[in-house]
Amino acid sequence: MYWSKSFIHTLKEASEEAESTSHRLMLRAGMIKMLISGVYSYLPLGLKVLDNINKIIRQEMNALGSQELLMPSIQPIELWQMTKRDELLGEVMIRFQDRRGRKLCLGPTHEEVVTDLASRYIQSYRDLPFVLYQIQTKFRDELRPRFGLVRACEFIMKDAYSFDKDTEGLDEIYDKMYKAYENIFKRCGLDFVSIKADPGVIGGDVSHEFLVPAENGEDVVYKCNICGNYLSGNDAEIDVCPHCKKDLTKINALEVGHIFKLGTKYSDVFGLRYLDESGKERPVIMGCYGIGISRLIPAIIEQNNDADGIIWPKEVAPYDILVLPVNVTDKDIFSAAKKVYEILEKKKMKVILDDRDERAGIKFKDADLLGIPLRITIGEKFLKEKKVEIKSRKSKEVKLFNLDKIEEAVKGL
Repeated sequence: MYWSKSFIHTLKEASEEAESTSHRLMLRAGMIKMLISGVYSYLPLGLKVLDNINKIIRQEMNALGSQELLMPSIQPIELWQMTKRDELLGEVMIRFQDRRGRKLCLGPTHEEVVTDLASRYIQSYRDLPFVLYQIQTKFRDELRPRFGLVRACEFIMKDAYSFDKDTEGLDEIYDKMYKAYENIFKRCGLDFVSIKADPGVIGGDVSHEFLVPAENGEDVVYKCNICGNYLSGNDAEIDVCPHCKKDLTKINALEVGHIFKLGTKYSDVFGLRYLDESGKERPVIMGCYGIGISRLIPAIIEQNNDADGIIWPKEVAPYDILVLPVNVTDKDIFSAAKKVYEILEKKKMKVILDDRDERAGIKFKDADLLGIPLRITIGEKFLKEKKVEIKSRKSKEVKLFNLDKIEEAVKGL
């Protein structure tokens, strides 16, 4: 991709609406644009990051044998009335009536829908176990949307649902999901913690949430200064660690994932049952597993930035490499830049060439703001010594290489 042909519009300063570091940087880097409060468009750079996160999630979910589907956003309110969760969510649920008089809502989550769906197909123990998941937009009428994508009215979520014969089966998939979530968040370049949590309106008797320590996080966790144990903000009344009796440090955090052992909470309501080996009817045992995908983007930025901009972890970066000719009007410099670009493109690397006729200072500032892992600069060193400069955005380490060694140099870095 050539920068001049891409839809990238950077800003020197973010607007006053931006309350957090991640929100400011996403606006300045041209990743998102607000339509109304709590509702955002993903611009091409933001969508590239989102797609990379989705790719990681799909790889980890598919590795467990989970099967992807896509359920409707529009849901009949009757399903929610069956579990009485329409009352629990209250005004957070976006409700409306269509021209036929049907009472509907925009789905804030899908436990009711997926249970109703499964009840149409499960008959015997031979149909179990299985896991279904989707990546889909959810809707919640937040009273106070904040921090850009952190608390939005329209957001993207991965929600998975497991269906088992017994609690032993649920325990097994729950543990596998727990490990898959750890893999996902590590691959996204996150420092995270997991703690036992309150199941809340989702329900069930066991749940764990995954939290990312972040300055502007809306949740609170407490960390023991000695043993490193974490406690949930629900345990705020505890002043000292229950294990070593030492002081706790309060840490702000963002919730990015939550997993639940639902048991028969939804199966009982929807009559989701199966016949076991002896022909006896039993309830299906369920679990559910959510990741706030759109929230992962600001979480990653909150932990991966400096005074100059974003520092993308490799697997989620919109591009792997930025090729930056200092002066595009110099034929030798621009020709060398195009050659580097073409070599790396042929090797299936994600490369962007900054072909703008701008001052070098502006291009360097934009490069740091966008946070692409490697920057290859072609400038005076090339004219004098036939060397190109490769700089790591994260370590800021700079190395010089001959043009004909560029492929090996990039692979090494």
